[in-house]
Amino acid sequence: MIAPGSARAWLLAIRPKTLAASVTPVIVGSAVAAAGGGFRPGAALAALFGAVMIQVGTNLTNDVFDYQKGADTPERIGPLRVTQAGLLTPRQVCAGMLAAFGLAALAGAYLTAVAGWPVILMGLASIAAGVAYTAGPFPLAYKGLGDLFVMVFFGFVAVCGTVYVASGALRPAAWAAALGVGSLITAILVVNNVRDLETDRRAGKRTLPVIFGRSAGVAEFVLLLVLAYAAPAGMVLAGPVSPWALLPWLTLPLGLGLARTLGMTTDGPTLNRALAGTARLTLIYGILLAVGMLAGRGSG
Repeated sequence: MIAPGSARAWLLAIRPKTLAASVTPVIVGSAVAAAGGGFRPGAALAALFGAVMIQVGTNLTNDVFDYQKGADTPERIGPLRVTQAGLLTPRQVCAGMLAAFGLAALAGAYLTAVAGWPVILMGLASIAAGVAYTAGPFPLAYKGLGDLFVMVFFGFVAVCGTVYVASGALRPAAWAAALGVGSLITAILVVNNVRDLETDRRAGKRTLPVIFGRSAGVAEFVLLLVLAYAAPAGMVLAGPVSPWALLPWLTLPLGLGLARTLGMTTDGPTLNRALAGTARLTLIYGILLAVGMLAGRGSG
């Protein structure tokens, strides 16, 4: 039993199992930066802290505004949401959201001193998009734009931004690495949207599976896997990146298994496990890609 307002309630609110989506891009971006030389460890750590805080703030925003918009109800088959369950009040969750984004801004201030004014633009855009994901007059997740948001901010902005602040330059390999990581992080959202299709439809949340059907969501997941595994190959073929960058291909059987589960299963508990499995896949893929980039150091 979780007591309202307790530390366990807050831990549930920040959704620690999802934080691979913010940790993985920084791991990969740091490896790309280090492979090219001139690595700044302090900037990489600040980028990691800022990225995690932005995701925590986004998760809290999602929790309170999905509840207020009617997307989170007792019929929801996904993990418990604290606002809907009465474990935290909307006011408490909003205060936590502001605190998380405030801490992210502090990390951004340090990174601005290290890497210059472009960090301000990246940080402000990331925070604004995190709020606009489910809040405001044009909530992205309710307009079929959640997938694009994740690809842009958790993929390209997070990976390329980390490379920039950690090395002082934007390495060519950063773009392909961002595509690979961003594709898998987007795939996490796709599993979530396929699982919540019916409750999202009743709440008027027009995710891509709601608009185009469940089979389209499964097809999107498969396409994202193709992009994720094509990205390292593109890095190697385009050069000058070592074949060590193909290490993420070791996770292909896991990815195929998750695609099969998503395509053949509709029950909530199994899809919840597939969601957690996709997050694990993302983290393992990212670690292997980082190891591969470092093993071929000097070639990226």
